[in-house]
Amino acid sequence: MAGPRRWPGRLLVGLAVASFAALALFQVPFPVVIVAAGVAGWLIARWAPGVFKPAAHGSGGDGPAPLIPDDALHHERPSRRRTSRILLVGLLLWAVPVAAFVVLTGTGSVFTTQGVFFSGTALVTFGGAYAVLAYVAQQAVQTYGWLSAGEMVRGLALAETTPGPLIMVVQFVAFLGAYRDPGALNPWAAALLGALLTTWVTFVPCFLFIFLGAPYIERLRGNKHVSAALSGITAAVVGVIANLALYFAEHTLFTTVDDHTFGPLHLAVPDLASFRPVALGIALVAVVLIFRVRWSVLRTLGVCAGLGLVAAFAGLTGS
Repeated sequence: MAGPRRWPGRLLVGLAVASFAALALFQVPFPVVIVAAGVAGWLIARWAPGVFKPAAHGSGGDGPAPLIPDDALHHERPSRRRTSRILLVGLLLWAVPVAAFVVLTGTGSVFTTQGVFFSGTALVTFGGAYAVLAYVAQQAVQTYGWLSAGEMVRGLALAETTPGPLIMVVQFVAFLGAYRDPGALNPWAAALLGALLTTWVTFVPCFLFIFLGAPYIERLRGNKHVSAALSGITAAVVGVIANLALYFAEHTLFTTVDDHTFGPLHLAVPDLASFRPVALGIALVAVVLIFRVRWSVLRTLGVCAGLGLVAAFAGLTGS
């Protein structure tokens, strides 16, 4: 029967839809969604052990064997001494710059706030840059007021011209936030410091996790509970990215988006009078070029950028 085989897919689709609804309709914080999805995957594996299958050990699947076998990469065995040493060094590298800004600028400064906030986002960057950008946009625009929603969209556009969208976006957000609240510093100096601090606290946790967890990876690959939790998180990330697409679509296609609250329900409703037909036209061109013509993202971005310039010179882009 085909029914039981469909259960994993249906469960994962359900987690993706639930994650999208939690973010788009109820504004549940991104870290909460990720943790809940991981717990849900773990519970499903406990209640129905055969639903999620752990990843096979070795090269896996029918694909080509790895150029360097796994057995040749993992020689160092886990030890408490190694773990303690890496954890101590990593936490010091992570915390000292933030602590320095706390001492020099105070607990309420924009630098301290950015250091703590982006340290937290670095801990929950499951699913890549696009998964966490919606959370960054929500907090930076609505909670901290570092920039507007339109500026956030332009920051993403700027980031898409580079190989590293996440770091470019968070740098952009920190730069503008520190520039507009420099304290006693020159705005340009404050902006550069904010961007540098944000880059540091975003990257250091990545290296800490890699060095800390490398000896344990092989042990976890075949663990069905960890595999199930990661499957749940992966499904949730699909919903998170869908929410990000909705957020940027609303603020790209409309110049005005109003927030309406009905109890726990939060709705972002675009003002139809602020519709931007040129933006929609460029978006449709991008869809055709990528999915129909099969152009690369880089070529598509170049064409769309050119269309945007033409529209701007012709005065068609609107506000």
